[in-house]
Amino acid sequence: MRISSNAHWAALALVCATLLRAQAPTPSTQPTSTPPATAQQAPAQQAPDALQQPDQNVPAPIQVYSREVDLIFTVTDKKGAFVTGLQQQNFGLLDNGAPPERVVRFTQQTNLPLRVGIMLDTSSSIRQRFQFEQQAATDFLLQVLHSTDRAFVEGFDVQTDIEQDFTNRIDLLNTGISKLRPGGGTALFDSLYKTCRDQMLTLQQTTDVRKALVLVSDGDDDYSRATETDAIKMCQRAETIVYTISTNTGPSKDKGDDVLQQISDATGGQAFFPTRIQDVAQGFLNIEAELRSQYSLVYVPANFKQDGSFRTIYLRCLDQRYSVRTKKGYFAPKAPG
Repeated sequence: MRISSNAHWAALALVCATLLRAQAPTPSTQPTSTPPATAQQAPAQQAPDALQQPDQNVPAPIQVYSREVDLIFTVTDKKGAFVTGLQQQNFGLLDNGAPPERVVRFTQQTNLPLRVGIMLDTSSSIRQRFQFEQQAATDFLLQVLHSTDRAFVEGFDVQTDIEQDFTNRIDLLNTGISKLRPGGGTALFDSLYKTCRDQMLTLQQTTDVRKALVLVSDGDDDYSRATETDAIKMCQRAETIVYTISTNTGPSKDKGDDVLQQISDATGGQAFFPTRIQDVAQGFLNIEAELRSQYSLVYVPANFKQDGSFRTIYLRCLDQRYSVRTKKGYFAPKAPG
């Protein structure tokens, strides 16, 4: 759905907000802000046509289909500080252009178990910066992993090399990171596509988890057969948030930085652009803070069909001082047969 004007959105949001307010279990409280990361609101536009069509070559995972959508999102103020303490009646939601049929659950500062993948660019183009990537990734895992969390480590150039699969053991993850060596071309889109398909889409969990990838790269791709659109669609199918950290420390953004921004925007993550390679670690710290400062809204969409189509999401805070960042949409499951 394309929002044509502020007036049009205001009318739609009012309907949605009324529904959310009617189902709110607790009264609104004053929001609080903490200052770590700078965030920008993802543009509230319809996803490109290329993302609307499901990938017919990817087999659907075996699962029990549910109409419930679990939407993870982040709220920031104008200075980029995280905003907590908001209630569900503070938000307006449109799923495929319509308010949800009902809200199942709303929680603040969600503590869902994390399933995190660290993707480090090991191509020749980042050789001089690789040591900083490794150290920052290790420090991130030390900070972010709790007892119920799991992470994996991979490097990618023309191939994807998973040095350590999902585990909670920091020593194994650290060993995996230390084994990575730079060299070769860059198949960024192929690696992102394959990682979401093989590591995230196939996850078998008995409880809800939050899936995220941290992609550290200069954003350049000179080897992939998959396109950027293919990779983004697979991330959306796998319900995976992608955070990107650029290793380009030039005076201005280049094409690779634009790629990293587009991937993060489409999946509800954030792109970080350090001005010095030594500041890559700050990007990891910002991601760690955000993963512990989010909201979860579980709802049943209206007019839902199990047809495999892409459904757009537009979520907005009714207080215009705050910005909301979340994924632009999701693929409805396709009914078997």
